[in-house]
Amino acid sequence: MFEVEIKVPADVDAVRERLREAGAERVDARRQRDAYYDAPHRDFAETDEALRVRRESPLSVEAVPGSPDVARSDEEPPAETAKLTYKGPRLDEGSKTRVEHETAVDDGEAIDGVLSGLGFDPAAVVEKRREFWSFAGFTVTLDAVDGVGEFVEIEREVDDESAIEATRDEALAALDRLGLDGDSQVRTSYLGLLLADGEETG
Repeated sequence: MFEVEIKVPADVDAVRERLREAGAERVDARRQRDAYYDAPHRDFAETDEALRVRRESPLSVEAVPGSPDVARSDEEPPAETAKLTYKGPRLDEGSKTRVEHETAVDDGEAIDGVLSGLGFDPAAVVEKRREFWSFAGFTVTLDAVDGVGEFVEIEREVDDESAIEATRDEALAALDRLGLDGDSQVRTSYLGLLLADGEETG
């Protein structure tokens, strides 16, 4: 599976309004906490790989602008969920396309313990508020990342590597429809941006 993804800095409030005007559907809104790990056998910064444990939970209605779209019942919200993800090196100079393998895990703390026990050291934690929208056959996410800023990501998964270029071009066209410039894309991960900011201010 290949994840074709483009990320650009943006004012998420303005993009949210453009999505509404374009008839896009907001699908979900979640708080995510991503713990990244360094490997004992190679340097992920050099190999452009990533190993991540993501814990996420639904955002409350009050925390989401325009909450009627994602209004939830008075029932107790679902418990926190966790996923283990491996991301391979970027495959495309014009986007953030990578091979990605992801699976749900029952216990985020337990998988943290497994990785630490195998010698994978925690590197950093990225926390963000994320809204998911469906637009033009893509998933568009509006991200407010703690300590980093606001970004829009547009992505679609494809099975065949030969589909990457055409999918990337479609993503750029969809961004243009939202008034965003694909030429301003950021290929650095949120982890990389957070670490770089820490180096600049430290």
